[in-house]
Amino acid sequence: MKHTLRAFMLGTTLLFSAGQLFAADLVMAVKSGPASMDPHFTATAANAEATKHIFDTLIRSGDNLELEPSLALSWEALDDTTWEFKLRDGVKFHDGSDFTAEDVKFSIERIPHVTGPNPATIFVRRVKSVEVVDPLTVRVTTNSAAPTLPNDFIRLFITSHKAAADYSTQETAAEGFNSGKATIGTGPYKFVSWAPTQDLVVERFDGYWGEKQPWDRVIRKEIPNDAARVAQLKAGQVDVISKVPASDVPVLEQDSSLTVTKHESIYISYLEFDFRENSPMIWDKSGKKLDKNPLRDPRVREAFDLAVDRETIVEFALEGMAAVPTQLVTSNIFGYDKSLTAPEYNVQRAKELLAEAGYPDGFKITLSYANDRMPNELGPTIAQMLAAIGVNAEVNGVPAAVFNPAKTRGEYSLYMASWGTLTGEANYMLSSLMHSNEPEKSLGAFNVRGYANPEMDKLIEDAAAAMDADERRTLLEKANNLVATDRPDLPLAILLNAWAVKKDKVTLTPRADEDTLAMNIKPVK
Repeated sequence: MKHTLRAFMLGTTLLFSAGQLFAADLVMAVKSGPASMDPHFTATAANAEATKHIFDTLIRSGDNLELEPSLALSWEALDDTTWEFKLRDGVKFHDGSDFTAEDVKFSIERIPHVTGPNPATIFVRRVKSVEVVDPLTVRVTTNSAAPTLPNDFIRLFITSHKAAADYSTQETAAEGFNSGKATIGTGPYKFVSWAPTQDLVVERFDGYWGEKQPWDRVIRKEIPNDAARVAQLKAGQVDVISKVPASDVPVLEQDSSLTVTKHESIYISYLEFDFRENSPMIWDKSGKKLDKNPLRDPRVREAFDLAVDRETIVEFALEGMAAVPTQLVTSNIFGYDKSLTAPEYNVQRAKELLAEAGYPDGFKITLSYANDRMPNELGPTIAQMLAAIGVNAEVNGVPAAVFNPAKTRGEYSLYMASWGTLTGEANYMLSSLMHSNEPEKSLGAFNVRGYANPEMDKLIEDAAAAMDADERRTLLEKANNLVATDRPDLPLAILLNAWAVKKDKVTLTPRADEDTLAMNIKPVK
């Protein structure tokens, strides 16, 4: 009797332990969460990072941005303006319905009707029409030659045409997706609950077509405050934190219970100028509105460029958790111009340029940014550097939920943001930020500050249509070189990301795009 009872208790203990190991909850703390559960609402990284757990894309971006099959098993350019995608058979949505070509067509055509700030239309801007050839074949016709359409489709999230049918207008989408009614994907996890700025809870989808996930349930806690994220990790309240603040990295590396992983990302922080004649947040030193926008003068933009000490930003403001950039894409991006060097730091020459432009005493300007997305130290540091050349920059750090809509409405004169060229191709950045805002061409979607350069536009459009890879690379390099000389934006720092995890529970594989995904986090065996 005693032996039987002991054997039963031992078996129960082992079963419970195995259940803990292979069927446990994962709790992650991230700096910023999604703005919506609708994967087509916005192109922001925070939204995509969250919705990747629930929705698959047609093509997957690997840990180092390599293109991988996902819901599309293969893709082929039939001619310059026609791409054919062969779809994966046997894929189920979370409600048990079959994934077919109808869902791909529906998702592509849905995006323009529901997208909001930072529009997701940039991922389907080349699409003219979509044809369902058969249940597992889709043919996409583009508005011109589109050699990089597969790169764009790494952010083409596929929604169910049945579940989302009644939630595909700007008026209905939020209610359908945020409530869970339409949040039906084919991804590794099913939606459980979410509310703005609150936890996103998902649970494993056992019918997933891909690798079986080890976590029963994943809880993604949105904690913008850096100190609070670190404190919760130390207290054992979370298993993983992303975006470890630079000042905490050496401290956490000394903690024997934690593992810190650092990785250079594709994200570059940059300063962006308003080119409209009547810019809203620029004054003379007395507070009087200026008659004209000084940022339209290339000498003023060059003065700002020379005033920025990027070495100091990297070493001190970001405490080594960054690298000095030469342009707005990193060296692993197709179209990176190897001939460019980091801009010179020269305060004296910057002052001379301001004087030549008619501003010997400088002026006042507001520097805006999302304080829950950008490194906290960066804004004040840039303001101090501009002060050295006589430009008084008032720092305006606001939450991303405030910053992004205000930026889109054109309320800022000078702002700071970060951009990651997620597709691995420089045209993604150039066509979004540097091309004139031309909705009829689906170009310049993020260019809300009136920048227009015909030479830039031609380089971008020619590159977008160049089917020959060498020709396309040359055109993209020329465009990146023109950005460096015309200075519509100023690159500030290549951001490094750091994650910290509980060593005894999980291991993490970092991604170049900085995404913190449960799929890249495994339990310790």
